[in-house]
Amino acid sequence: MEFAYIVAGLVVGFVVGLTGIGGGALMTPILIVVFGIPPFVAVSTDLLYAAVTKCGGVISYARKKMVEWRIVILLLVGSLPGSLLTLHYLEGLDGLEQIEQLMNLTLGFSLLLTSIAVFLRSRIREFAASRAEGALGKRLICCRPAITVAMGLALGCMVTLSSVGAGALGTALLIVLYPRLTMPAIVGTDLVHAVVLTAVAGAGHYQLGGVDLQLLTYLLIGSLPGVFVGSHIGTRLSPKLMQPIMGSLLMAIGLRFVLA
Repeated sequence: MEFAYIVAGLVVGFVVGLTGIGGGALMTPILIVVFGIPPFVAVSTDLLYAAVTKCGGVISYARKKMVEWRIVILLLVGSLPGSLLTLHYLEGLDGLEQIEQLMNLTLGFSLLLTSIAVFLRSRIREFAASRAEGALGKRLICCRPAITVAMGLALGCMVTLSSVGAGALGTALLIVLYPRLTMPAIVGTDLVHAVVLTAVAGAGHYQLGGVDLQLLTYLLIGSLPGVFVGSHIGTRLSPKLMQPIMGSLLMAIGLRFVLA
């Protein structure tokens, strides 16, 4: 079983390196559906898994000055309280079954929203760029800080319940709100926010007794080389090829959880 966990980490790490998306969106469903791990343990463990695997990317983007720290702070102003409130709510629920029903439903909807964001990433970027100089874009500028905080609050709740949403969904929302930012800056900003959020949420889940440290170790043993290999191959593949494949896969998985 330990070898199977390492292989799962390797496969998911490879996909993350290949496409830049799919960490929590793939790992949590694999743990639940393939290995039969309870949703609470799967989500809890995956949050810390995501925080560790994305740290290398944070250092790389920060060194290249591709992180908008002001936006990161605005996101965290919303997401960290959202995460802590969600953890407090989970702690007050009666019984593990109630927690896992809520997590399964949130996971399904998070995956569906993420799949839509993956499918439409290019169109979202084109739409945001075309509206940036218009009346709507100018009106949006004065409201952007408040909207960014609200967006962080929603992501904080969603990620804490499902471990999904901090990546592709967060990137899509940033594209709409900040169309003038380059794509690397958006990805770097979202990545830093995701690492902090998943680390805080993961620590909260650890206190609730949901994290399996042994499972986490096996997943990381596989995923770190997987990310390295996938990132080298991914630079040669077109996003036009990978986005529909990832979007379709995430939508199918999301429907499985929503309709189950």
